[in-house]
Amino acid sequence: MSRLEPRPSEASVPYWDATREKRLLLQWCIDCEMPVHFPRVACPHCLGSRFEHREASGRATVHAVVVEHRPPSPFEDDQPYAVALVDLVEGPRMVTNVVGCPPMEVRPGMAVRVTWEPLSDGRHLPLFEREPESDG
Repeated sequence: MSRLEPRPSEASVPYWDATREKRLLLQWCIDCEMPVHFPRVACPHCLGSRFEHREASGRATVHAVVVEHRPPSPFEDDQPYAVALVDLVEGPRMVTNVVGCPPMEVRPGMAVRVTWEPLSDGRHLPLFEREPESDG
């Protein structure tokens, strides 16, 4: 898929730097001990501004999904594709794409895990794929 590559903000530099090593980081507010995503300068829970970064598990559950059948240019060749809200096990919700399976098979409640798409500058874009079925 052709991508518009994100430009890091001052608050998101540690997040994007970690993607070079395929690590998904979350900000954690030191004041209220809540995870925060997307990276920002103020905690949405308590308005605190003291953060540390912790590695996330990369596991999530699809909360909602829409399948884009007619994407705007320059993405016309990349159709259809699934855009999803996923709930990370650590708590925050992310907007992402679910890849590696037919878009029409992506459903709320589906277990997914992070996968990585390389960007031109060595960073990686976190996407999600269906979690393999357990044999248990």
